[in-house]
Amino acid sequence: MPDRGGGPTGPRIRVGRPSGRARTLLMTLGVLAVLGMAFVMFAGFWTDWLWYRSVKYSSVFTTTLWTKIGLFFVFGLLMAAAVGFNIWLAHRMRPPLSAMSMEQQSLDRYRMGIAPYKRWLLLAITALVGLIAGASAAGQWQTWLMWVNGVPFHQKDPQFHLDVSFYAFDLPWYRFLLAFGFAATVLSLIAAALTHYLYGGLRLTSPGARATAAATGHLSVLLGVFVALKAVAYWLDRYGLAVKSSDFKATGDWTGLRYVDANAYLPAKTILFCIAVICALLFFATLWRRTWQLPVIGFGLMVLSAILIGGLYPAIVQKFQVQPNEQAKEAPYVAKNLKATREAYGIDDAQVTEYEGTSNTKDKDKLRTDADATASIRLLDPNVVSPTFQQLQQMKNYYAFPTNLDVDRYSKDGKDQDTVIGLRELNLAGIPKQNWINDHFRYTHGYGVVSAKGTTADGNGQPVFTESDLPSSGDLGTYEQRIYYGEKTTEYSIVGGPQKEIDYSDDSGEKTTSYQGKSGVSLSNPINRAAYAVAFGEPQILYSGAIGDGSRILYNRTPKQRVEAVAPWLTIDGDAYPAVVDGRIQWIVDAYTTTNGYPYASRTTLGDTTADSLTAGNTQRAVMAQQNQVNYIRNSVKATVDAYTGEVKLYQWDTEDPVLKTWMKAFPGTVKPRTDISPSLMSHLRYPQDLFKVQRELLTRYHVKDAQTFLSGSEVWQVPDDPTNKSGNAVPPYYLSMKMPDQSAQAFSLTTTFTPNGRDNLSAFMSVNAEAGSPDYGKIRVLKLPTSKTVDGPKQVQSQFNSEQDIAESIRLLKGGDSDIEYGNLLTVPIDGGLLYVEPVYVRGGGLKYPLLRKVLVTYGGNTAFEDTLGQALDKVFGAQTATSPPGTGTTTPPPSGNPTVQQALQDAQKAFDAGQEALKKGDWGAYGQAQKDLQDALKRAAEAQSQAGKSTGGSSGAKGGASPSAGPSGSPSSSPSGSPSSSPSSSPSGSGGG
Repeated sequence: MPDRGGGPTGPRIRVGRPSGRARTLLMTLGVLAVLGMAFVMFAGFWTDWLWYRSVKYSSVFTTTLWTKIGLFFVFGLLMAAAVGFNIWLAHRMRPPLSAMSMEQQSLDRYRMGIAPYKRWLLLAITALVGLIAGASAAGQWQTWLMWVNGVPFHQKDPQFHLDVSFYAFDLPWYRFLLAFGFAATVLSLIAAALTHYLYGGLRLTSPGARATAAATGHLSVLLGVFVALKAVAYWLDRYGLAVKSSDFKATGDWTGLRYVDANAYLPAKTILFCIAVICALLFFATLWRRTWQLPVIGFGLMVLSAILIGGLYPAIVQKFQVQPNEQAKEAPYVAKNLKATREAYGIDDAQVTEYEGTSNTKDKDKLRTDADATASIRLLDPNVVSPTFQQLQQMKNYYAFPTNLDVDRYSKDGKDQDTVIGLRELNLAGIPKQNWINDHFRYTHGYGVVSAKGTTADGNGQPVFTESDLPSSGDLGTYEQRIYYGEKTTEYSIVGGPQKEIDYSDDSGEKTTSYQGKSGVSLSNPINRAAYAVAFGEPQILYSGAIGDGSRILYNRTPKQRVEAVAPWLTIDGDAYPAVVDGRIQWIVDAYTTTNGYPYASRTTLGDTTADSLTAGNTQRAVMAQQNQVNYIRNSVKATVDAYTGEVKLYQWDTEDPVLKTWMKAFPGTVKPRTDISPSLMSHLRYPQDLFKVQRELLTRYHVKDAQTFLSGSEVWQVPDDPTNKSGNAVPPYYLSMKMPDQSAQAFSLTTTFTPNGRDNLSAFMSVNAEAGSPDYGKIRVLKLPTSKTVDGPKQVQSQFNSEQDIAESIRLLKGGDSDIEYGNLLTVPIDGGLLYVEPVYVRGGGLKYPLLRKVLVTYGGNTAFEDTLGQALDKVFGAQTATSPPGTGTTTPPPSGNPTVQQALQDAQKAFDAGQEALKKGDWGAYGQAQKDLQDALKRAAEAQSQAGKSTGGSSGAKGGASPSAGPSGSPSSSPSGSPSSSPSSSPSGSGGG
């Protein structure tokens, strides 16, 4: 058998070229792959365009896109042209072939190898560097827009007397141009040197001249350009000193010139600029004098000068002039930093007044009356009661409330009342069966607002709901209750098509609906369906029968996402909050304009400054902007997002902010004037928490106006840790209606406390008027406690609560069994020279999965009370005896009634109360729950009967008064003589809500 080359037993396998059919298949697959990649890119672009068009902010998309494209091509072509031209020029200047040295012979094969492809190689290199440079330049679109649209601040820096806009808008762009110039010069220099070396213009080991005259001139010019750019850099560095960061022990992240900057670095930069200009001219001179001697000497002189003048000399000045007398030398520059920082953060008008911290008022009844008049003490802590809302108002597992509820104001009978509010949002994790249809077609929205009085609780320690049930009803009137856009709505939904959506459920079963809004993007177009199938990685979008005429896809559904998308130049507050405005649920989002180019203003890191005990581990109340550093911030925009339509509106809030004016020039028509804010919306706008947290952090140091005191560090404060938990994070600011000593009436306010640095006693109390639309809005008031005596701070007050024997014993009894204690917000209120601390205490008992308000802790002037109601606690602390509790305290004593219906109802209530107490002793939570329902029914019947008879059954809490849980039925025990609760471990006497 003939040998076929495969060895003695097998044939040889010959590998030949692919057949024509195989080549066609490979080419087809290649073309399909390219088309697939192109369509993926197209899908991303097309879906973005459709989304922006759907929210009517297409101008933001087009302006941003064309700006990026313009920067990409301009700077990409400039870079490609610079590098390509220098490669071409170096190749053109190559020396003629001559007797080659061994070095040149070894390079010859490389020249021979690239000769046929040199044109394509040149194009490839220039295209690569052009793409990289263009992509980098496209990322500077915000810098470009701010430079080309910048408006003046009409404020000048104290050193160079230039408008702040130069540092905020111009200098960043000049620095980018300078960095681009350096990159283009260095790449051109490297490319030209390699080309010269490859073609013999440069020699490393060959005898004779190391470089041809042409190569010497070419490279010298490039080096001259580099040194000239360095001269420009030295000149810009002079102005950069005004926004330079440095660590200064007295101020932290100092920005601006110090003594050594003004007297050493500034003249050094000027001298180095002159030296660099001379050195650049020497490099350019090599075009006529073909020698490197003078340029090298000049370059060496520049380097030596940079070390001696730019480094050593400032160090000597710092060591021998500044350090021996630092306070005197730095004081003038600290004064500039104080002024600029206070202006940049909007704290220059903060009113700091001395406050005694202890009351000299002897009239106990006056103190008691003033306590009710000064503040509406909010006992319902929005950061504690979310589980209570969840348990009582969730209704269905596919609804949920946020971890932290919000505080707002709503008017009732002409009076504003602090209200805790939350939305019943969609919770996909709780739907009965999860699949693609259920997740994206049937369960698409939440339903209804749930709100409760912030100043009171009912007889069971539960919230007094002002809007509740499903569908929601109550004090808020008629409004669109469906919530298609919310903080928990992170998945896309497809609505409006043939597939019906579950609306809500009642006793008659499930109700269905179909979305009638114009939000979202239509999927009627097959191209749109294909694009979204690719963009979302879900092929069923392309062919599913559940999508048809009228189908629309909703995505980017959280308020923060939507505002960030339509205004990418804004920094968004970490906490959006809902409000019912003109028959719609509107998410209100605070947004900020920032810059880190305000001369002399110290920088702060937003992520660190806005973190507190609420943001820790809470993804829905994230810190803003993560680790962005800024040294200027304004709450310049108030935004709203409609919970049903998703419509985003941006309103100009700060009409003087030059940064906002700059962006409004860049994106005309995107921000509505402040005058478009309706009165009903205005009533729900408030001072934002994140801005307040930034300002309070700055005020720990910048409340001082005297440079010497500032430098001594004797007046440095700190934000205390939250005393109600062991997180170790800062105490959050609290909203409540109160009046400061110089105010005549209560105002919705945001408050916090300060302690001395490293100590726990109180050093100051800070409040800002948070009531938008009021003349006093945004005014910061700081009450500064005397340093000559000690006033207890929050941590010390909490320790007193925990260590006092009677209170500790009462808490131990409340913890009986497997109950847990949860402390609510520790509120601080200045009253008649002293400070009132109030803290609600919640019990999450045994089988109950949610906290109930059981007790109120109060302290004032060294007196502490732990009572069932706020009214009782205030009476005990002030030693006042009131015949009837003032409005808003929540304590009630029903008068005798001859109405038999009322008498019977009260008897039934007493029986229900006794049954509840008995059930508590036995740990029978089912019986306890039934007893509470019977108690509520009986009290409701009594109230209705008395109302019909024209007789009052007791004082209900007012909108402005401080409140606590309402009393139970007449005759029920209130407390033991010592003020301790009854012996039942989890019981809470009448008035505490334990009924």
